[in-house]
Amino acid sequence: MTWDPEHLPDMTGRTFAVTGATAGIGYFAAEQLAAAGAHVVLASRSAAKLAVAEAAIRGRVPRAALDSVVVDLASLDSVRTAASALAALPALHGVFLNGGAMAFGRALTADGLPLLVGTHAVANVALVEGILDRLVATGRESGKHSRIVHASTGFVRRWNVSVDDLTRPSRVGVLAYTQAKKATEIFAYELDRRLRANGLPVASLVAHPGVGVDARTPQRPGIRDATTPSQRNPFTPWAQGKDAAAWSGVRALTDPGASGGEYFGPAEGMRGLPARITPLARTADPAPGVADAVWAQLERLAGAEIRIGALR
Repeated sequence: MTWDPEHLPDMTGRTFAVTGATAGIGYFAAEQLAAAGAHVVLASRSAAKLAVAEAAIRGRVPRAALDSVVVDLASLDSVRTAASALAALPALHGVFLNGGAMAFGRALTADGLPLLVGTHAVANVALVEGILDRLVATGRESGKHSRIVHASTGFVRRWNVSVDDLTRPSRVGVLAYTQAKKATEIFAYELDRRLRANGLPVASLVAHPGVGVDARTPQRPGIRDATTPSQRNPFTPWAQGKDAAAWSGVRALTDPGASGGEYFGPAEGMRGLPARITPLARTADPAPGVADAVWAQLERLAGAEIRIGALR
């Protein structure tokens, strides 16, 4: 189908949660969903920034239906509290797992995990554990599959890093980030296989944003303006704004023709309209035992057990 990110399907009556919703891609995904009529739950670690993001969205979408949940992805206790709040919603049609730290150092989470894998992969496993029953119930009630969209990166295609031990990231920041996102993809595809095998009305999809840069991002008060820091990026001439970088995740959430196990990204690689992209074999269909091993490792690190069979 032809997809127009400026004119999304009507999402009235549907509820979506977006993590990392106070800046960048997460903010613009929330704004786009709200403009399509969805009830959007903004999730981020700062209550003050959540209030700024809500005000910015209402400045563009006066009748936006918004709520907020505070979640610090670097704390599993905070993630579980946020998951409980999301699970208590009357309905949850989808979640965009967009948030995560971008500090390429050797910092640790509150639980002693490497910051990148802890916030981009482990925290999302704990969150999925806490909201999966609500997603299943919503899917059954609506007659349409609820969706879990996992944010990845094109770096996963460029570098084949090891995921044998997620507690030992590379000393090179971009490779540590790639490791976290490779684990994310493997988990996402395995989650979809297990959901399908158990006949549950929830789809798990992957999206990557291409390259979104501050210089091409439109102004929003308190989100992208003279008061907010910005970063120079050598890819700016070939990149897109963070509003356009949100398109792939939003399409994965809202395209009525999207299915579990699919992968969305910019048609031109670093930028462009969101399109279906052939999934990467080493994450979508890895060697025997790899997906199970990554799944078990992530559950152990998250202190979680995603009991899909119990939800049938």
